[in-house]
Amino acid sequence: MSITLFGSCSSVKVLNSWKGDNIEAVKENNLLVIARTDNMSARIAFENEIVKELTSRGINATASFEKFPKLKPDQEITEETEKEIKSIIMDNGFLGVVLTVIKEEQELTKTVTDGGYYAGSTYYGYYPRYYNGFYGYYRHPMSYSTLGNYVEQSSTTYTAKNYVLETVVYNLDEPEDKQLVAVITSKLEEPDNAATTAKQYVKAIAKSFDK
Repeated sequence: MSITLFGSCSSVKVLNSWKGDNIEAVKENNLLVIARTDNMSARIAFENEIVKELTSRGINATASFEKFPKLKPDQEITEETEKEIKSIIMDNGFLGVVLTVIKEEQELTKTVTDGGYYAGSTYYGYYPRYYNGFYGYYRHPMSYSTLGNYVEQSSTTYTAKNYVLETVVYNLDEPEDKQLVAVITSKLEEPDNAATTAKQYVKAIAKSFDK
């Protein structure tokens, strides 16, 4: 979830979503929110925004970075660390988990072209006096297309990244084969920064908790 900064053209698109019939039950549980990344700023931003949204809907949620700052959610899980995570979750009374992970990272190169046109003259602030009648305008020297302020054409090439994120919701109060209650897959196109993108992302996935 290390996010490339460029411009302000980011967007979030929900690619796919699924919601189980038993999702209502998880709303009554104490949920632990985890953003699985080694980028701490991105983890904090995403977990905070998800917690904020869930809390506004009357759901009890806690950010993992706040409750367990030493937890490294992106590290390789061994049998020992799995036991530790289970112990952390159970000992603190969490009966649900909202986990966000990066499923795919797409790198792309884009070229933006600008200019190559006449911007016109400074007389535009004087109509209708300057434009007057058609014949007066037609014979005016500033009406010729060869005059005016020409903007030179320029091109900027840059590298950007798109990310495919997946958020899964588990109800730990259910049997293992029924714990999964929601899956939302979204595409982040050229994200600006973690904080802004997190807000956009949460808005996109929040509807999964609605009836």
